[in-house]
Amino acid sequence: MRLCEPLAIEDYGVQPMPDASPPKWHLAHTTWFFETFLLKPYLPAYRPFNADFEFLFNSYYNGVGKQFPRGERGNLSRPTVAEVRDYRAHVDAAMETLFGQAEDEAEARSLLGLQHEQQHQELLLTDVKYNFGHNPLHPAYRDDPGRPGSRPAPRLRFIESGGGVREIGTTSNGAFAFDNETPRHRVFLEPHALANRLVTNGEYLAFIEDGGYTRPELWLADGWTRLHSGERWTAPLYWRLKNDCWREYHLTGLTQLDLDAPVIHVSYYEADAYARWAGARLPTEQEWETAAEDLSPEANGGLTQMFGDAWQWTASAYGSYPGYEPLPGALGEYNGKFMSNQMVLRGGSCVTAEDHVRPSYRNFFYPGDRWQFSGIRLARDRDL
Repeated sequence: MRLCEPLAIEDYGVQPMPDASPPKWHLAHTTWFFETFLLKPYLPAYRPFNADFEFLFNSYYNGVGKQFPRGERGNLSRPTVAEVRDYRAHVDAAMETLFGQAEDEAEARSLLGLQHEQQHQELLLTDVKYNFGHNPLHPAYRDDPGRPGSRPAPRLRFIESGGGVREIGTTSNGAFAFDNETPRHRVFLEPHALANRLVTNGEYLAFIEDGGYTRPELWLADGWTRLHSGERWTAPLYWRLKNDCWREYHLTGLTQLDLDAPVIHVSYYEADAYARWAGARLPTEQEWETAAEDLSPEANGGLTQMFGDAWQWTASAYGSYPGYEPLPGALGEYNGKFMSNQMVLRGGSCVTAEDHVRPSYRNFFYPGDRWQFSGIRLARDRDL
């Protein structure tokens, strides 16, 4: 609700593309999660706020029932924003009652529901940015509080890792982790090297000026096809060229492109093409996670921007770990059923909840997606 405070009432129902949900829907869906998976099964005599909401605000849980079409969420002028707020208040009050008598399974589901809401807090901001960033007025979501400019980026260099047998996966030791982070298991890594920092806007601009978007030898076939689809990519999603000057849209409005800041809002296809142009490649998720774990004992001293700047595309397809078991019932659809045709991102961005910024966290998107805060870290098979 605090994230929605800067919004005008007209902003709550806008859906600028099928993958970006309106703020009103995010508020209702996260409420629906608690009502569906906690209150209905665990709170005796609970009465749903509106029985039709089970259909309207179910995102993708086929085990629960049918869903309202995702691409038409912006067409729902009703329920009103006021009704959605009342819905949240109704469910919040019932959840307080449930907390006083919760069973172990209900406590576990409550924690999952809170983590789920944090994911939608991030999605709310990415979706609002897509809405405002494609408005010709380029309105600001909130005023710029005087954000300092980025410091000059350090020289790009590659930090070697000897490879060998390692382990990846959650080491939660009782802390929360999503099921797709489990189980911890062994992997074998060949010797490789990771870039010490993320690719900058200035470096990506050099790729553009060298004809990066016009050279088919740099692109995967699917990426080249997407490049020449209706969107006609020529730069990252929120770059705007006016009077031969590049500017970039942020949640605080349109500003001059900061050449030293990390490039963001690029697809996997763009990240892969850039890496090929730069004589490198994208890291695997195994390489990325072991490097992130090594930051704690400083075994990989020199790696920066691993967490909280931008999600980093990896070369790894999103799939299950050996021995993976999804949650039982409809909650098993939370992660497992998406393990096809998507790529893994690591690290977390500037709008990611702090609880989700950890070495084992696996984000995943389709390779053509650009509205997420996704950037690029380079890797090599060895330090050339």
